[in-house]
Amino acid sequence: MTRKRQLALGAMMFFPAGEHISSWRHPRAEAAGLLDLNYYKRIVQTAERGKFDMFFYADELYVWDRFDSSVRHANSIRPEPFTLLSALAAVTQKIGLAATISTTYNEPYHIARKLGTLDHLSGGRAGWNVVTSQTDEEANNFGQEKHLYHAVRYERAREFIDATQGLWDSWEEDALVRDKESGVFADPAKLHYLNHKGDHFAVRGPLNVSRPPQGYPVLIQAGASEAGRELAAATAEVVFAPGGDLEEAKKLYADLKGRMAKYGRHPDELKILPGLMPIIGATEADAQARWETIRDLTPPRLGLDLLSHYLGRDVSGYPLDEPLPFVPEVEGFNQSQTMLRRLREMIVQDNPTLRELVKRANSAFSRAFVGTAVQIADRMEQWFEEGAADGFNIAFSHLPGNLDDFVDQVIPELQRRGLFREEYAGTTLRDHLDLARPANRYAAVRTP
Repeated sequence: MTRKRQLALGAMMFFPAGEHISSWRHPRAEAAGLLDLNYYKRIVQTAERGKFDMFFYADELYVWDRFDSSVRHANSIRPEPFTLLSALAAVTQKIGLAATISTTYNEPYHIARKLGTLDHLSGGRAGWNVVTSQTDEEANNFGQEKHLYHAVRYERAREFIDATQGLWDSWEEDALVRDKESGVFADPAKLHYLNHKGDHFAVRGPLNVSRPPQGYPVLIQAGASEAGRELAAATAEVVFAPGGDLEEAKKLYADLKGRMAKYGRHPDELKILPGLMPIIGATEADAQARWETIRDLTPPRLGLDLLSHYLGRDVSGYPLDEPLPFVPEVEGFNQSQTMLRRLREMIVQDNPTLRELVKRANSAFSRAFVGTAVQIADRMEQWFEEGAADGFNIAFSHLPGNLDDFVDQVIPELQRRGLFREEYAGTTLRDHLDLARPANRYAAVRTP
């Protein structure tokens, strides 16, 4: 029986020090700990104390050095996710462990093996945020001059997922006999060869890791472009949605859920979690003051360069106190179309000055909820009840301080309202998210 609907919450680490590129400068950030396991251990254990469904680690495969200010002012240090999450699995008990993994610069066998191993070692807590990457800098690190075109890389991603899930089904649940007396380790009849041959991959299989505890690690997707929405409707179990306003969130929620039927899926099989950055104060005025402090962390030149990066064109020569003289077009853009779409909406709706747009761009993916703990809980409840969200992917303006505040102040308020769990009901990430464990495709064929 499906349990009462409650919020799903991810604790997101967009940059290791917090949500935006200058979070490391915040007085309550611990910038010296970005390659210290104890730093990550403290953060994830705090999230687990708050009963978060998962810790989500965002990753990229390059150092952002497109502009001089990029290296000078930006945090480009990111530990490798499989190493990090494996270490964190050993110091946590229940919280899910998810990371960004690119389908453009990996191969299905490697990822099936690594994620399958993580799921085993964590007791069924692994999640995979499927991304296609977005920059030429990443392409340059993998022997390519240019990043794959948007449509092609989403085609590749769909095939990548198909092949990876096929590899996870290599072994049926009872294939490993391990009979010491007879010397039989495995039943060959229950081992299956994928023999996948597609437009982008040829994978023989089988996988040399038995089927993961969750069947498949939970599949997460973050793209909101047309191709991204179709991929999510067909394959994703969680979507990290961009943090627009309430009406935009409702439209995206209805659109994604509405696409699922043509893939034979029920809307409850997908959890939509918009990005949210809580700015928590003792009073509303206190919260607003904290928000201004955060917005002022990014040096002006770095802010301009970051906006130029997102727009795909240099805007540093335009007057800061006037609006941009153009509206960017999303069609044909070969970096993050989701981010460009968010910026385009800001420009069209509000016509901000370049100075204001620079500030907004620094946290464009996650919408800031600014106020007291009660006010933030009010807004989260409204989004949840009005069909805009199944929960939220919480981004933190600085770590670990902002996470500490959310766990100590907002989580108890959500629990008091019955909107969020007080204890974990299960042990796997699928348990937390109330997602079914997928059947093995081969065992299903064998069942009379």
